[in-house]
Amino acid sequence: MCLAFPAKIIEIKNSLAKVELSGVTRDVSLMLLPEARLGDYVLVHAGFAMQVVQKQEVNEMLALFDEMNGAPRTVNLTPNSE
Repeated sequence: MCLAFPAKIIEIKNSLAKVELSGVTRDVSLMLLPEARLGDYVLVHAGFAMQVVQKQEVNEMLALFDEMNGAPRTVNLTPNSE
């Protein structure tokens, strides 16, 4: 299974970005997403930024990850999901 994680771009140097998620930083390539800008949230997979995502989407993804780890449900994906 492949999993991309959302992270915020906190620094850009040439085609490399430093991203942060929950206090953890790592360097990722922007070769596949040259339009990404400082402050954008991006999906990261295998060391590459793959897609720019909105903050609301990031919040939902992180809540779903928490649910997978046993946290109470906080995200309703459809109007009739409860």
